[in-house]
Amino acid sequence: MSDGARPAPEHSGPTAPADGTPRHAVVVGGGLAGTTAALALADAGVRVTLLEGRPRLGGLAFSFQRDGLTVDNGQHVYLRCCTAYRWFLDRIEGAALAPLQDRLDVPVVDADKPEGRRLGRLRRDPLPVPLHLGRSLAAYPHLSLAERAAVGRAALALKGLDPTDPALDTQDFGGWLAAHGQSARAVEALWDLVGVATLNAVAGDASLGLAAMVFKTGLLSDPGAADIGWAHVPLGELHDRLARKALDSAGVRTEVRTRVTSLTQNGNGGWSVQVPGESLHADAVVLAVPQREAHDLLPPGALDDPGRLLRIGTAPILNVHVVYDRQVLARPFFAALGSPVQWVFDRTAASGLTGGQYLALSQSAAQDEIDTPVAELRERYLPELERLIPGTRTARVRDFFVTRERTATFAPAPGVGRLRPGARTKASGLYLAGAWTATGWPATMESAVRSGVSAADAALGALGRPRPRHLFALEEAA
Repeated sequence: MSDGARPAPEHSGPTAPADGTPRHAVVVGGGLAGTTAALALADAGVRVTLLEGRPRLGGLAFSFQRDGLTVDNGQHVYLRCCTAYRWFLDRIEGAALAPLQDRLDVPVVDADKPEGRRLGRLRRDPLPVPLHLGRSLAAYPHLSLAERAAVGRAALALKGLDPTDPALDTQDFGGWLAAHGQSARAVEALWDLVGVATLNAVAGDASLGLAAMVFKTGLLSDPGAADIGWAHVPLGELHDRLARKALDSAGVRTEVRTRVTSLTQNGNGGWSVQVPGESLHADAVVLAVPQREAHDLLPPGALDDPGRLLRIGTAPILNVHVVYDRQVLARPFFAALGSPVQWVFDRTAASGLTGGQYLALSQSAAQDEIDTPVAELRERYLPELERLIPGTRTARVRDFFVTRERTATFAPAPGVGRLRPGARTKASGLYLAGAWTATGWPATMESAVRSGVSAADAALGALGRPRPRHLFALEEAA
């Protein structure tokens, strides 16, 4: 995969089809999936209306104001292999604001060593797969020599799996790891270190198919595939302001604070989209909302088994935010072992803080803590940060607060693959998008963008419109 810059695509507003008949698509939902679908449709010359119930775009990747700071509801990262999200960043002219590492480099701190804090690193060398991680694994201090050797053997076995094999979806990743000689320590210090952050589930609760997809694509495909990127500005700058600017330039009518109440197919094959005080008529509708909301809006017969959407579980993410009166951490982020803390990110500059330091803790698979009172979380996490970051021991905490996403992602449990629908429904002109649809990816920003591309592509085919030149080819999930 090339690391070089790609040429900016040419964009133009919607135009009428050659036969003079206007084509109108309504996209319901202004998260990454819906925004992507709207941009792709508009770039192909379709007149598009985007409807979002919230007062902003961006879905669950958004920002808000608190005491003069701009705070992200949670830390979001992407990898170099996330080609769809990288396309999205290019399309909204935001790639420079969310740069990638030059090479994968993850500091991993173990606070539970008898000799005190111990730092290890997971980083790559400029060598072919799997040698690119060989030196890092050989020197990884959080595993024994025997455990490192066993990890290498399991990685080679994982590389031989086909993530699209339906049989893998019925198995759990934890059981597969145990069967391939992985100790509890290896699972904690390596497999869950990566897997919990990307899957939002521990290995024992995750589909082997999705886990194989994550590790094969991120760590076992291209040497640079797992290089990490993250927004150096508030997420709202990317997913709301720049996305809105791109939509406006493409000619999309964007309406926020506008909740769709019903979808009805007309006798002529078109659609009526009902919002308070208005009924919109469309040739195609993309439903880009969470699975349970989609279930409530789907007309009868749109899916053979619409109840399966309700059987797609959800998983929470807890985010702990701490503002100190001084700098306590020199690196931009690190992962932790031997502690309830998972990942810690420095969000000082992005938030607009001019004095002190603001750290954000991203706690995935947080079923046991998602409803814990703030005071209890403060008692739990501030001492843990003192164990992990020596500089916090003499610093004063200016602010401590939490954000909770109780349904942050779909649960990647064994069997979820057969529940995830593709972009096309049985109702002509109605398409589904969202990270929960059948993209082959777990619930990530990449999955959301891919779903929007798939839905737009299916709609364009039905409308007889060519796919925009700049929209790169993705595997069809539908």
